[in-house]
Amino acid sequence: MKRVVLIALLIVAIGITPAFAAPNGELKKPAAKNIIVMISDGWGFNHLEAVSYYEYGKDARQIYNRFPFQFAMSTYEVEKPADNCSPLGYDPALAWSNFDYVKYPCATDSASAATAMSTGVKTYNGYIGVDVNGIPVLHGLELAEQKGKATGVVTSVEWSHATPAGFVAHNVSRNNYAAIGQEMINVSAADVIMGAGHPWYDANGNLKTTPNTFDYVGGSATWGALVAGMAGGDADGDGTADPWTLIQERAEFQALMSGSTPKRVLGTAQVYQTLQQGRSGNLFADPYVVSRIETVPTLTEMTLAALNVLDNDPDGLYLMIEGGAVDWAAHGNQSGRMIEEAIEFERAVEAVIDWVQKNSNWGETLLIVTGDHETGYLWGPGSNPTWQPIVNNGAGNLPGMQWNSLEHTNSLMVLSAKGDAARMFSQYADQVDPVRGRYLDNTELAELVFWAMDPK
Repeated sequence: MKRVVLIALLIVAIGITPAFAAPNGELKKPAAKNIIVMISDGWGFNHLEAVSYYEYGKDARQIYNRFPFQFAMSTYEVEKPADNCSPLGYDPALAWSNFDYVKYPCATDSASAATAMSTGVKTYNGYIGVDVNGIPVLHGLELAEQKGKATGVVTSVEWSHATPAGFVAHNVSRNNYAAIGQEMINVSAADVIMGAGHPWYDANGNLKTTPNTFDYVGGSATWGALVAGMAGGDADGDGTADPWTLIQERAEFQALMSGSTPKRVLGTAQVYQTLQQGRSGNLFADPYVVSRIETVPTLTEMTLAALNVLDNDPDGLYLMIEGGAVDWAAHGNQSGRMIEEAIEFERAVEAVIDWVQKNSNWGETLLIVTGDHETGYLWGPGSNPTWQPIVNNGAGNLPGMQWNSLEHTNSLMVLSAKGDAARMFSQYADQVDPVRGRYLDNTELAELVFWAMDPK
């Protein structure tokens, strides 16, 4: 039984309305039974190039570089007057004539970017699933629930963090973690939520004697209810609560990758804020020099577990998967760990492609691989005031790179897509950048997803 009743009541109760409707006279859009949106947080064109050089010794060797639809994407937020950003939006001419044009604070954060990609609505930085007036707007996952689909979010950082929250919750501050967590658990009709943020484990996956904050898991009372198997609202609208099954150990995630599954799964890995990026050791070491934590699931294991839960629904699924710690490493200008995190994301993409080929097909599945914003303003050595290329030092060697910021930038993002419905991106990519070529806006990603689920 699906969640149509609950979502319809929620939409009426809090006044959510779709951000857009198909224009009059538009041709019917190709439908997608399954929609999978994969977001590498903080990822940019040069991050991909650096990772490809490290992995393969050549540029553009990752599997998503072979997708049939390749475009750039603008990510700018709606700037508050206090930001004093002028001109607003993204100007290709300024972006390539002024080295500092794309720099913070005139750039989106993950909350407003996720909201744009999920709802099709631009909003202020820090806002989650609401417009600039704080009014809730309809998430793609909520529309998917109306259509009878199973839904979920997976991330390599806290599951109540900005990107997963920006696809599920509604709040005027991304920092209201406890409230966001409570909404995700007790109000949303999601079927899968997975990520980090465990209150009882440190950054290395070690059990603590005193807990961290419980905010990332909805507060101490909500966590207690999860552990007791009592948390969760009426997700399917039948008048009976639908509690979450909590999993924590890596073996539980691995076991869930195949076989029978519970109805709803809340996976909180036994680690604090990130699966791997925050572990101890030299943060600036080359990739994989510092031993990785073996007690936490990989992003790929989480992804396959989530798909195994969601694909039980004959109406299809909507799943958002985030490689969240690329951003964390880029904020710290940690080249090695950025490459590690991007490779982990790449493995998850490969796993999704394999799942589609074994369990679905590209006629009914839409896969979008992109990022929410660029972090670190990564270019080659000697950049500023001009842009110098990343230096290829051969496979297995750290490329020549230069970080030019510790913050987000307004640079264009990478977007790759595969599946029949993905061809509609060609209609949206109607702007041209002199370096990156044709591009669309992040709100148009949501627009395509909405139309793919409701092709009228």
